[in-house]
Amino acid sequence: MTTTVSPTSAAFLATVDLQPAEAQSYDEAWTAQTQWVPWPKAFGGDMVAQAAAAMMRSVGEDRVLHSMHSYFMRPVDIGAAVRYEVERVRDGRGYSTRHVRAFQNGKAVYDAIGSFHVPEDGTDDAPAMPQVPAPEDLASSAEVLVGVDGPAAEYWANGRSFDIRHVEGPVYLQVEGPRAAHQAVWVKAFDRLPDDPDLHRAALAYVCDYTILEPLLRSQGLAWAAPGLVTASLDHSMWFHREGRADEWVLYVQDACSLQNNRGLVRGQFFDRGGRLLASVAQEGMIRPGA
Repeated sequence: MTTTVSPTSAAFLATVDLQPAEAQSYDEAWTAQTQWVPWPKAFGGDMVAQAAAAMMRSVGEDRVLHSMHSYFMRPVDIGAAVRYEVERVRDGRGYSTRHVRAFQNGKAVYDAIGSFHVPEDGTDDAPAMPQVPAPEDLASSAEVLVGVDGPAAEYWANGRSFDIRHVEGPVYLQVEGPRAAHQAVWVKAFDRLPDDPDLHRAALAYVCDYTILEPLLRSQGLAWAAPGLVTASLDHSMWFHREGRADEWVLYVQDACSLQNNRGLVRGQFFDRGGRLLASVAQEGMIRPGA
């Protein structure tokens, strides 16, 4: 049965639809396109999800991605091809390691290493999900931005592949809610996605970058629309604990750990609606307020 998806969901699926390329110095290579965004550089989640997808294609079906760690080295052009080269560093009985380097215009732009594990039986334990309002009781980004013109507002409202609903209130045009170094958002793909667990892992890796720096902005009273504000993702780590679906509501809980030298570190956790911890993330970003 063919599933009809919205243009934004189709854009996400196209982003992780890697095309084979001729391998050169590494074991295999893929190319992928970055999406349009209304600012000078491509969305960092594109690279994380595409690198994850490239790694996943290089291992056997008996093992799954459990962690990845990466660096963003250069800005990536919007709507342009990125080449991902995969090195099969190690394949053991229980674990596999992969190294991915991404290139655009002949320059290295992104670097990642990932680890895969053959699932085992063992103790299952995790922290409880915080109690927050249900997503149905919160405004969507499109509802928050009704009547607001401009390419950034249009993108936040309708241009992303995920419904994003802030528990404390958004930070698009102004900081709504407390000026605290933590927040939570509900996220869900607008349309049902294919029943591929690896695709849903890639989807969480993709969507995590949209709001991960917002606790740093919120704590300073800075909105995304603040004049002269410059932000960038610097490095990123993610751990996948349990399988879940990115097309069902997931609570993304975020806490800022430190802010100094115009760099900040934020940790996040993804819980499904039943309270299961699906994944954890940590990301360092650059935050340069305007003059």
